[in-house]
Amino acid sequence: MKLLLREDVNKDRNFVIKELRKGKIFVYPTDTIYGLGCNALIPKNVEKIRKIKNRYGKPFSVIVPDIHWVEKNCLLNENSRKWLKILPGPYTFILKLKNGKAIAEEINLGLDSIGIRIPDHWISEIVKEAGVPFVTTSVNLSGSNFMKEVKEINPKITMGVDYIIDEGRIDGKPSSIINLTGEREKIVKR
Repeated sequence: MKLLLREDVNKDRNFVIKELRKGKIFVYPTDTIYGLGCNALIPKNVEKIRKIKNRYGKPFSVIVPDIHWVEKNCLLNENSRKWLKILPGPYTFILKLKNGKAIAEEINLGLDSIGIRIPDHWISEIVKEAGVPFVTTSVNLSGSNFMKEVKEINPKITMGVDYIIDEGRIDGKPSSIINLTGEREKIVKR
């Protein structure tokens, strides 16, 4: 595991993007809390995250490169298009997938929907430049509290990741989950 600060990422941005594309597992900051993720197109690495978190029965969300990715890979209606206009921000939108190859099957466990995020944070620019969807799940063992600082990471998680990007304390809370798969939105979790 290698610890990176924001300055390290800025200094060697191309290296970080290359590692992200390869599927390396990262702990990274967002606009809400720290996330745990990898390239969402690489099944074996998505499975590694499941093992790290001990989370097997629930789907993961992804940070998408941009709205164009969403338009290409998700079914949208007038209502969901309105909601997408508030991105970037602290939201996870559940949308129907129209392209099953847009993510590894291990992300959504065979469901026909996906949770998408575009955080209002510089990490979104890294994902955009990488051009691939990126797993986003909280950095904790399944059933445990999410963490606000890198020093709080459970050692079982630390041992399973390749990089930790430390941005100091994040005093946020998990993103609001809004289900946009029907005619009307449904706030699932705030």
